Amino acid sequence: MKPELSTLCYMEKDGQYLMLHRVVKKNDVNKDKWIGVGGHFERDESPEDCLLREVYEETGCRLKSWRFRGIVTFVSGTGITEYMHLFTSDSFEGEVGECDEGVLEWVDIEKVWTLNLWEGDKIFFRLIDEDVPFFSLKLVYNGEGGLVQAALNGKDLELFDILAEDGTKTGLVRERGVAHRDGSLHGTVHMWIVREKEDGYDVLLQKRSQTKDSNPGAYDISSAGHIGAGGAPLPAALREMEEELGLALTPADLEYVGLHKAGFEAVFYGRPFRDRELSHVYVCRRPVLEGDLHLQADEVEAVAWMDLEDCLEAVRLGSIHHCIYIDELLMLRDYLYKNEQNGNTGR
Repeated sequence: MKPELSTLCYMEKDGQYLMLHRVVKKNDVNKDKWIGVGGHFERDESPEDCLLREVYEETGCRLKSWRFRGIVTFVSGTGITEYMHLFTSDSFEGEVGECDEGVLEWVDIEKVWTLNLWEGDKIFFRLIDEDVPFFSLKLVYNGEGGLVQAALNGKDLELFDILAEDGTKTGLVRERGVAHRDGSLHGTVHMWIVREKEDGYDVLLQKRSQTKDSNPGAYDISSAGHIGAGGAPLPAALREMEEELGLALTPADLEYVGLHKAGFEAVFYGRPFRDRELSHVYVCRRPVLEGDLHLQADEVEAVAWMDLEDCLEAVRLGSIHHCIYIDELLMLRDYLYKNEQNGNTGR
């Protein structure tokens, strides 16, 4: 089928967006969704021609200024591919009237996130909110409304399976930045590298890169990462150990410690960051020398060994800059000493 061309505009006033609740048409790809205003190109129209005409036809308002934010390639999974030209506008004249496409309503920008949106729309709302320069965003759906791929300027974005409180998958797939903005529960893997000594254990800590999107420069677990949509914990753990530290391990090198559920809220780079994770925790006793590691520069600044008990005390007192959950560290210690008592030292 021939690709479709369209415009989509979010008009802003007093901290609100004008949203269109698509509840009128029966056979509407956007049925029951909340979107901006816009429509398809007519013959010989430029994006701006289409924008001005569609906004006037749907709202009765005439735009006085606008900003072209990006191109969104929408692949529906049902045979429809649409190139949406995304605009925002904060200056217009006229009063908003009724629309035959649905119900128009001014909505607080923060509340927009709680509406029934396409998952991909949340990504470009995030990009607009972060004032990202002109972008090309590709969104691929499975034909049933589920997001299966998102790529920004040709580079794939991370997608997560969103979990229910009991850890089961909800069926919802969400982009990493959106999940961390919303505080959506998702799966991760945490790998602790330890070495045994006469009086206990040392743990290998990584110092996070200064460019990380959360907790830059903080001491953290030896290695950690997200479980991608459709992925499983153990393959994700092996992948992260190789990517972050350059360690090519086998499944036998990792012992499963258990599940750890936690989260926090903070502000990084002036933006809210809400993290809620269900982490699959592993321990690696394989001998590791710092000189054998190949650190992923954009993830890990450095690594350092630290006595486990000293680490617990430092985390408890906050004497080091860290992002380690003390209950997870206690969970690791309990696992190590329980296995030691049972005669399983991993040697």
